[in-house]
Amino acid sequence: MSANFDLNVRPDYDQVLQAIADYVLTYRVESAEALVTARYCLMDTLGCGLLALRFPECTKLLGPIVEDTIVPFGARVPGTRFRLDPVKAAWDIGCLVRWLDYNDTWLAAEWGHPSDNLGGILAVADHLSQKRVAQGDPPLTLRSVLDAMVTAHEVQGVLALENAFNRVGLDHVILVKVASTVVCARLMGANREQMLSALSHAFVDGQALRTYRHAPNAGSRKSWAAGDATSRGVRLADIALRGEMGIPGALTAPQWGFYDVSFSHTNKDLATKPAEQRRFSLPRAFGSYVMEHVLFKISFPAEFHAQTACEAARALYPSVKDRLHEIDRIVITTHESAIRIISKVGPLANAADRDHCLQYMTAVPLIFGDLVAEHYEDDFHAAHPIIDALRAKMVIVEDERYSREYLEADKRSIANAVQVFFTDGSATEKVEVEYPIGHRRRRAEGIPLLEEKFKANLASRFPSQRCMQIFSLCQDQAKLESTPVDRFMALFVI
Repeated sequence: MSANFDLNVRPDYDQVLQAIADYVLTYRVESAEALVTARYCLMDTLGCGLLALRFPECTKLLGPIVEDTIVPFGARVPGTRFRLDPVKAAWDIGCLVRWLDYNDTWLAAEWGHPSDNLGGILAVADHLSQKRVAQGDPPLTLRSVLDAMVTAHEVQGVLALENAFNRVGLDHVILVKVASTVVCARLMGANREQMLSALSHAFVDGQALRTYRHAPNAGSRKSWAAGDATSRGVRLADIALRGEMGIPGALTAPQWGFYDVSFSHTNKDLATKPAEQRRFSLPRAFGSYVMEHVLFKISFPAEFHAQTACEAARALYPSVKDRLHEIDRIVITTHESAIRIISKVGPLANAADRDHCLQYMTAVPLIFGDLVAEHYEDDFHAAHPIIDALRAKMVIVEDERYSREYLEADKRSIANAVQVFFTDGSATEKVEVEYPIGHRRRRAEGIPLLEEKFKANLASRFPSQRCMQIFSLCQDQAKLESTPVDRFMALFVI
């Protein structure tokens, strides 16, 4: 006989929630490599946000919800005059950071951009620092920001290693929300119970669908979704610190928990497995691994699975630029994730559609020798029909080795190869790039270029003296770490 009642015994918090909370509460960042990489990540992320201010479709979304609102100790939005409450400031900073698809990336079973969490981290740290100074207390320093970045990267990245949210139709910004929630709660002084409460609410929330990232519905929401997620993390942390109770079985509750509702029923492979296998896998202990191995987008504002294709296409540019109308076909050899996410045929409706199209991102540097954010805009696309003509001649081929080594922990390659064949039977060489310029294996080569990218992005918004002041500070690890957050953020006010 089946029971006709629920057993109302409140459980302990799910073990995954406890593992995340205990890591964020107790871990002390000691890896010099992680802290240096976090400094470069801070520079690059802020620079990406400044560059996004050139695009009206982005800036129309910024600012207070109620015009002319005055917020005591309001958090600054870099490159603007806005001083906003931490929730909206996190939204705006996160929107700027992600708009051009140019900040850092983490690729595993799930994908994402861990520096998206900087929206919440900077907004909370700036607000708290100003408030502390007004109360006669010491402000937070940039070391606390770098520590928060390392832990946010780790939470998001380790959860992404073997847990494919994309396979069940959920967008990767769920991991931004989760990471922002816990690190912002930590910055705000949460105890263990408050942090667990906040974290449980992050999973109980309705989660974003990937609809807006894929054909035929790709659109600009993907450029502000992470800002929305990091902002929600700040809000949930605030709710928990006000004493709101948590939901201990947020993940594991039968029928009503995240695993049963969102992580298995829509995935036939998972749905047939025992309940204990339909849960998150945490294949390594939390530490500083993700920040140390994070990928930088240095050369191209493009979805990361296409970065090496863009490099290969740019290398081929001198060989094809004068023979574009003689091209018979273009073969792109790639990996499974790129095929699943960004391989598209047919019309491309908007800039957000184009910067997630492998064929478009390969065609542009073949034709022009480079790929910049303006190349995705409607006017540019309409003025150059040769782009779509080349797209129509592209053949996409999977290399199983590329797909395999994409997931191997000691490689994590993001390989692509491009070869162009002409109507007279001749062909270019097959240019293969396995590791993009922003990969850990190419740090020595990539960091000088990242610094130049940061300088150029600073110059898009500030006069030369301010640019030199900011860049000089960011070059000095010890000086930057000791700088009060409120003073640092003041440097980015126009």
